[in-house]
Amino acid sequence: MQITPLNPEDPLALGDFELLGRIGQGGMGQVYLGESLGGEPAAVKVIKPSVVDSESRQRFAQEIEALKTIWGARIAAFLGADAEAERPWLATEYVDGPDLAGHVKTHGPLPSVLTAALGAILAEALSGVHAQGLLHRDLKPANVLLGPNGPKIIDFGLAAFTESTISLTLPHQVVGTPICMAPEQAAGVKPLTAAVDVYALGALLLFAVTGHYPHDAATPYMVFHLVTDPDTAPDLSGVPEELLPLLTGMLAHDAGARPSLTEVVQRCRSVIEAQGMKIAQARRKLTAHTAEQRRHRPAAPADSVPTVTWPAPAPDARGTEISPAELETPADAPPPHPATPAGAGPAPAAPTPDDSPDPQAPGLAPADPRTRPDGSRGEQPAPGRRPPTDSGRRREGTPTLRHSVQARRTAERLRSAYAAKAPF
Repeated sequence: MQITPLNPEDPLALGDFELLGRIGQGGMGQVYLGESLGGEPAAVKVIKPSVVDSESRQRFAQEIEALKTIWGARIAAFLGADAEAERPWLATEYVDGPDLAGHVKTHGPLPSVLTAALGAILAEALSGVHAQGLLHRDLKPANVLLGPNGPKIIDFGLAAFTESTISLTLPHQVVGTPICMAPEQAAGVKPLTAAVDVYALGALLLFAVTGHYPHDAATPYMVFHLVTDPDTAPDLSGVPEELLPLLTGMLAHDAGARPSLTEVVQRCRSVIEAQGMKIAQARRKLTAHTAEQRRHRPAAPADSVPTVTWPAPAPDARGTEISPAELETPADAPPPHPATPAGAGPAPAAPTPDDSPDPQAPGLAPADPRTRPDGSRGEQPAPGRRPPTDSGRRREGTPTLRHSVQARRTAERLRSAYAAKAPF
């Protein structure tokens, strides 16, 4: 997962979560890598100030309530939230890995046996969600993260109680992603049933094994038309023979013709066992396969936007993306410095509290990115204290120093890596 430094306007902390970097962005808000008081990494979603209104708060509060009721080994766990804050936020378990969409685009489709393993894992996870009276309603490759312990489902922002009579959408309003949307959902039919998640899972597995979706068109409106047209069959080209019957059934236009999630699990097991493998072996092989491909990912183009590496690599060394495990630094380790090119002199010594390094000096990053333009600094907090976080915004005179040595080192390394490639 790519991590980039915080921007000057980003909050330092939200609730009890310290923010360390940016890990994603969407139409409704920003997602940050955060750290709890106890050092637990978290993905912290924050609604953009420009879209904060009564309806977005209500929808966000509904997402929070849905997440509180969902649990399972394959679901990113709920960690905390505040829908009433000036900048509403939600913290969930951080999964250190790429999403399925990015993985397939970078490394190509999965083998059929690993696709079957993925199908069994996700179908079982969705069964648990349905057992709690919920539907996901927006399952897609971007909402499945391939972590070090296997895939996990994220983003239940469109989750709805199956028996609920309360809705934030108009009677015929359609919300979701059309590329993986079931025909009845695209047509605005209500109430929806568990079959919509079966269809979405089928579309996801089709993408995993072929790299394409059931319907493709130039615009979302054209995709909606293809999805809802009963005479337009889904594109199943490239599907391995052993998966064709299963995906054909899961992508049936008629919701009643689709298999249940329990049947999906059983048929995925049959595909795996037919190739002489047990389901547990296939699950382990899936995790090992995605982890191995991630370690050997192709180098980024020279003109691409740089991603932050940890630590900042020397010019002839290849860096790796930051992961929570790599944030661990021995307590007695010296403060990090930007890498020194071969043949250059030793790195400069860290300034003492009384030193005042020239902010314009080449090769030196400011000790604190929140230093004011006139060179003044806000009051530093007492040991163990955090900046006020009722609104998540900085104010004049509020402390800016991070609460732990580890967090300060994290911020310094992020700044150093970013500054090395910045055009100014």
